[in-house]
Amino acid sequence: MSFNSAIKGILLDLDGVLYVGSQAIEGAATAVERIRKSGLPCRFVTNTSTLSLASLQKKINAFGFAIRKEEIISAPQAALLYLRRQADPVCRLLLADDVRRDFSELRQSDTCADHIVIGDIGDAWNYRLLNEVFNRLLDGAKLIAIHKSRFWQTGDGLQMDIGGFVHALEYASGTEAIIIGKPSMDFFQAALDDMHLQLDEVAMVGDDIDSDVGGAQQAGLKGILVKTGKYRRAYAETSAVKPDLVLASIKDLPDALHL
Repeated sequence: MSFNSAIKGILLDLDGVLYVGSQAIEGAATAVERIRKSGLPCRFVTNTSTLSLASLQKKINAFGFAIRKEEIISAPQAALLYLRRQADPVCRLLLADDVRRDFSELRQSDTCADHIVIGDIGDAWNYRLLNEVFNRLLDGAKLIAIHKSRFWQTGDGLQMDIGGFVHALEYASGTEAIIIGKPSMDFFQAALDDMHLQLDEVAMVGDDIDSDVGGAQQAGLKGILVKTGKYRRAYAETSAVKPDLVLASIKDLPDALHL
């Protein structure tokens, strides 16, 4: 069976694949429309932790897509589902204000939380905050990371992501974070379950050779790397991850899959 014929569903990363910052990737909306018309189911998976689900859908569709909330599988939403399964957790939410709205049902505390949830909080990071979290971890709190990415692409270039802060807290406290988003196997499995497909029937398309491509391959999916967003040739060429397919951008995906 060929690579193309084995694919029965597509997972698409958002930032870096469909758009970068406030700019849509050329041809992305048309590519998604062609994939839909071919009958292949799509899910839009993201580690983005700066926008609520409603805001994320609004941003995507402003670029000319027609994506339903039910088709978006975000790491913050996966974190919320995880916390709902815990026994009345008390949380400290190090999240952007817009994302925090999705977590309003949970009990919260800055001083006696038993779950520390870390997402993107931009310039709010400082030594005082890191030390506060470190001490809560020493007291037994669990560390929940929306993701552990190294860097991401912004309109102003590459920017350090939250992975460095998560790693520092793990190292200092001797605690291992629970990683919710890509490349977590549970995160990929949630998308597969939603499409009712098996691991070897789905391909993940992303600009992150580590979390998107490598994470997908480790989970048992196919990994397709696009040369947009955070892609950097030198970084990709020295990586141990070998994508199943490399494309200039998502606009080339329908032709690559013979759709």
